[in-house]
Amino acid sequence: MIFQGRSRRKPTGGLYRPHRKKRKYELGGEQVLTTIGERKTKKERMMGGRYKIKLFSDKFANVYDPTQKRVLRVAIKAVLENPAHVHYVRHGVITKGAVIQTEIGKAKVTNRPSQEGVINAVLIEKT
Repeated sequence: MIFQGRSRRKPTGGLYRPHRKKRKYELGGEQVLTTIGERKTKKERMMGGRYKIKLFSDKFANVYDPTQKRVLRVAIKAVLENPAHVHYVRHGVITKGAVIQTEIGKAKVTNRPSQEGVINAVLIEKT
């Protein structure tokens, strides 16, 4: 788990004296790296009783084709580029902003698959 509260250090290097201990709601969740493969999800409870569907892997994406003005469910072939991290292309990790190769062409991922449970993309180059 990742602590997302305030740092104990001041900009000068001194210490802030904590008035209380860490709280459970200040912890962040584990990072999920979505890859290509059989669909695998997990439902996780959030604050306020909401749920997030964590997507671990999927082989299909909902791709919007601007020329036809419709959404198609197509298979993902590969991850071509990913601005989030240099090694994500090699590992096949899909994040927001990643360019993926699909059956109908190159598409750019427009959502956060690891937090929304689905891969949505916009077609940028038709093959």
